[in-house]
Amino acid sequence: MAEVPLLELIGLNKTYENGFRAVKDVSYRIGSGLLVGLIGPNGCGKTTMMKCINRMHSITSGDVLIDGENITRSTHAEMAKKISNVPAELKTSFGLTVLDTVMMGRYPHISTLWWESQEDEAIVDDAMKKFGVDHLAGRLLHTLSSGERQRVLIAKAYVQEPRLMLVDEPTSHLDMKYKLEVMEYLQYMVKKDMTIFVAEHDISLMARYCDLCIIMKKGEIVKIGPPKEVITSELIEEVYGVNASVGFDQDGELYIIPKRFRSKH
Repeated sequence: MAEVPLLELIGLNKTYENGFRAVKDVSYRIGSGLLVGLIGPNGCGKTTMMKCINRMHSITSGDVLIDGENITRSTHAEMAKKISNVPAELKTSFGLTVLDTVMMGRYPHISTLWWESQEDEAIVDDAMKKFGVDHLAGRLLHTLSSGERQRVLIAKAYVQEPRLMLVDEPTSHLDMKYKLEVMEYLQYMVKKDMTIFVAEHDISLMARYCDLCIIMKKGEIVKIGPPKEVITSELIEEVYGVNASVGFDQDGELYIIPKRFRSKH
């Protein structure tokens, strides 16, 4: 009997009211214990696809299955135990402290009406230490640096204990050090019973840390596979319309150096 994948998309389509087809007939199966990079140009459908997976967007047609169960049959509370979300930007923090923010990730598991249990507190305390934000517990979220705030949001998603974590552009506002730090944290978090999706524009970063890459263009899947196998100069030109050198450094890590944009005119 075939193993049930953690995530399965079957003919997923998302069309907006203005007629724009953001996701076009996307199908794939992803197992557990993987860091998966979503790669593609702006407007290729990465974020829309993730919002369909976590039910932030309605699905025009097709199915999304988590552990073989259609997400439309799950309540929002049940979904929150399966999928956590790390947005690209936090719109507002409502004056929350770091501790309050991370504790919010435990709400799907809290059985009492008002109070967190000692177990919830222990899980949050452990996560804050793991992600190096325990010393910021009393700070207001909006007073943190971009790197600190991103670690707090990841810690919040982590304490949800999801099966699938969706992370949208986690390094877009970070410098080189913090880009690497955030990716190290995400790589550390992947375990046999959880998979993390990361939508990111830094292809070299994805190639360095991800087990699998899903490359998209105009709402469709172009390639799926291990980054060192699927990311080539031909693929970069096909997806981005850019000439690029793709090679391996002395440590065997893949790198991409963009050369020039190939105009069609």
